[in-house]
Amino acid sequence: QVQLVESGGGLVQPGGSLRLSCVASGSIPSFYSMSWYRQAPGKQREPVATITKDGIPDYADSVKGRFILSRDDDRNTLTLQMNSLKPEDTGVYYCRARSMMNWDYWGQGTQVTVSS
Repeated sequence: QVQLVESGGGLVQPGGSLRLSCVASGSIPSFYSMSWYRQAPGKQREPVATITKDGIPDYADSVKGRFILSRDDDRNTLTLQMNSLKPEDTGVYYCRARSMMNWDYWGQGTQVTVSS
């Protein structure tokens, strides 16, 4: 069973930065892709950034130029560096790993609040 543990959320002022980490119990290169999703109050969960086995990240338009997704295969860690944060970035951020067989594994989520 794959376990994903997120950390790094918190309260930050608009324009500030946060770094989210997701540590996987399995080997990251064994997954087809790893992603960060977020869910704002009263809204559906939406993808934020994804990185596939080839290592090329893809971002939602709303975060392009502000967020940076990276992975450390040696430490089985997926990191989301979030800069120039806006109030609309507020939500619970989830890490997702998708296996080669298309199984999805989710972390428990970490709260990000952007507010003055």
